[in-house]
Amino acid sequence: MKKYFFIVPVISMCFIVNNSFAERDFSAVEIKIVNVSKNIYMLQGSGGNVGVSVGSDGVLMIDDQFAPLSEKIRTAIKSVGGEKISFLVNTHWHGDHTGGNEQFGREATIIAHTNVRKRLSSRQEIKLFNMVSEPHPKEALPVITFDESLSVYFNGEEIKVIHFPNGHTDGDIIIFFEGSNVVHMGDHFFAGMFPFIDLDSGGDVKGYTENVAKVIAFLPDDVKIIPGHGELSGMNELKAFHEMLIGTTDFVRTAVTAGKGLDEVKKEGLPEQWQSWAKGFLSEEQWIEIVYHSLRNN
Repeated sequence: MKKYFFIVPVISMCFIVNNSFAERDFSAVEIKIVNVSKNIYMLQGSGGNVGVSVGSDGVLMIDDQFAPLSEKIRTAIKSVGGEKISFLVNTHWHGDHTGGNEQFGREATIIAHTNVRKRLSSRQEIKLFNMVSEPHPKEALPVITFDESLSVYFNGEEIKVIHFPNGHTDGDIIIFFEGSNVVHMGDHFFAGMFPFIDLDSGGDVKGYTENVAKVIAFLPDDVKIIPGHGELSGMNELKAFHEMLIGTTDFVRTAVTAGKGLDEVKKEGLPEQWQSWAKGFLSEEQWIEIVYHSLRNN
């Protein structure tokens, strides 16, 4: 994989709410293991996709889903030859990506963007889902934080971690496995579905779309992409996702410019070509609402 030089300016989630995920039964969840490339794996269960690098240096893990799944995830890692988890990288703060931090943080050094530690350390709210997250304990907090980028030299390759601001949240990172030609995009990529963009946490539809375009411009055509949600993908799927972002945003922008209210835009709905993306995470109406409010805030 070629080197990445980006010009970058200097989040079904787990929260404490009335219908808490703490009350959800995870006993039937199975962890699916996908071999991405050589020693890189993707683990799918419930929540954000987990990335794992297994090798002579140990295990580097990206995200950790929900706390009740920690032992199942640990068992899956052991089944591919992994033992001690040396590093845990959080792509952002949402609970379906950081729910296992308290468990894994007892053995692994947690790495994340500066804003992720800030948000995990304080009370957070997501109005779209009426969800609240209380401050996390010390064991769940990132130990190493950064503002723009860092590299981890691990298991025979440089693993480059880059912050992409004001996209999904204000603390999202994308992880590039330089030698394996693999990228973990976190929630900057929901394969085949509308993405959740957390406007309450510094997310922005315009910034999100621009961030995806930057990644596309620097990736080789044969790259393998681990999305935050959805199946293992490649450039074709990422480009289709970007086209959807542009097409649906342009549609809502036209409605906003014409003075239409949110309820009116929801009732009208998106053009038929985009309706199939309302699967797996957000409804069509929820995506319209996110785009509408993001555009009105700019």
